[in-house]
Order: sequence, then structure tokens, then C-alpha cells
Amino acid sequence: MYQPEHSAHTGATAHRDDRVQFLVTADETSLAELQSQLALLPLCAKGRVFVEVAEPKDVFPLQVPMRMTVTWLPRSVRGGRPGTGEGCAPGQALRRAVRAWTAEMLCDGPGDTQAILTGDFRGVSEVYEVLASVVGMPEEHIAAPERYGLRNGADRH
Repeated sequence: MYQPEHSAHTGATAHRDDRVQFLVTADETSLAELQSQLALLPLCAKGRVFVEVAEPKDVFPLQVPMRMTVTWLPRSVRGGRPGTGEGCAPGQALRRAVRAWTAEMLCDGPGDTQAILTGDFRGVSEVYEVLASVVGMPEEHIAAPERYGLRNGADRH
């Protein structure tokens, strides 16, 4: 089996991906807004889209840039707080998914990752908290609905 020498991998031959990574979140209350936001992304955008909905029947094809992955999170097939037997509350699946994704994909820090948060206040505020407080993403990299007042009323939509 051929194994290239380490010296063969130089800065001149290495591919560097300078595209900004995007994290986009939504729920069933913001599907039209989600589609509008996705249409505004560059065709070469990369990243992840998480959409929380009530039931698996609420899932439909979304048009996203080729390098973006969509994950649907139907609450009816997820549990709530561990050990309680409760169902998944609105915003809960979204928060868990974002927490897991950031732990894996942003383990070296948020870098230039941009977040676009849409949906109900509960989901948006919980994801915002994870990104700003846990991950340390700069507030100017997080776009959230102005009406929620999550960061001095600033809105990048």
C-alpha cells in the first residue's frame, strides 16, 4: 500500500477551505423565514441546518447550498428530560442538536462561524445561550430575530 511521504504535503499543495461555516436553526413556526434565509446564503456555503418540527410528517425537502447538511428533529420521536418519561418540549431537540454539533465541529472555538437563528423564542433563546455562553461565539456572528431582544436589539437579518 502506497503511503506518501510527509514532505509531499506542503502549503503549496494543501487545500485550504476559507469559506465561512454557517449554522442555521428553525422550527415549524419559521419555515418560510428559514427558506428565505437559506436562499440568501452563497451557493458555496457550508455548514448545518437544524429544523425542529412536531412530527416526522412535517419534514419536506429544503433547497440548501450543496455543502450544507439538513437535519430534521421531530419532537414526537424524542424524549424529554432524561429519566422523566416526558415528551420532548419545543426547543429541546434543537438545543441538544446544536450543543452536540458545536462540541464536535467547533471544538477549537467558533472561528468565523455564522449562526442564523429563526423560530419560536424558546428555541432561539436556548440556542443563542449555547452559542454565546457555552461556545463563546461573538454576538455579532449570531443573527436572531430583533423582537426577542437577545443582544441589545441588534438584528442582522
